[in-house]
Amino acid sequence: MSSIAIYPGSFDPVTFGHLDLMERASKMFDRIIVAVAHDTPKNSLFDINERIEMLKESTSGMNGIIIEAFDGLVINFARKKKVHVIIRGLRMISDFEYELQMALTNRRLGKDIETVFLMPSEGNSFLSSTLIKQAASLGADMSSFVPENVIKCFEEKFKLTMEKVRNEGLY
Repeated sequence: MSSIAIYPGSFDPVTFGHLDLMERASKMFDRIIVAVAHDTPKNSLFDINERIEMLKESTSGMNGIIIEAFDGLVINFARKKKVHVIIRGLRMISDFEYELQMALTNRRLGKDIETVFLMPSEGNSFLSSTLIKQAASLGADMSSFVPENVIKCFEEKFKLTMEKVRNEGLY
């Protein structure tokens, strides 16, 4: 019997921290379904198709990683996939309170589904997609934060954004 876990998130964009957690999880589970949320409370820079494509490229050398989009509650997605483990990352102590609330809510909604917390390596523990997007928008070198394919997506996205600003006279 193979073991499967779901690693849900917005992945806007995928970072080396996310990839680190996928590698760690793949040592414990045969397959990891990386579940990309369609709708998130965060303002997404990349649309769902761009995020999925970035993840597929970034994980192409990893065994047992499956990339899928989902809508709604992750607990319902887990049931649909017949998966009983959700993986969540804890970077800093500041993540703990939110992640604990989410895990307890998910437990109430689905007693048969457990949440497993993983910590990234020390070198990736500070990575935040939100901060990375801000730094990228200001032209920072992203090579130590995200894979090369994501850097190319940033370059394209911000080039288009800057062109739109110039063309619409918004600067």
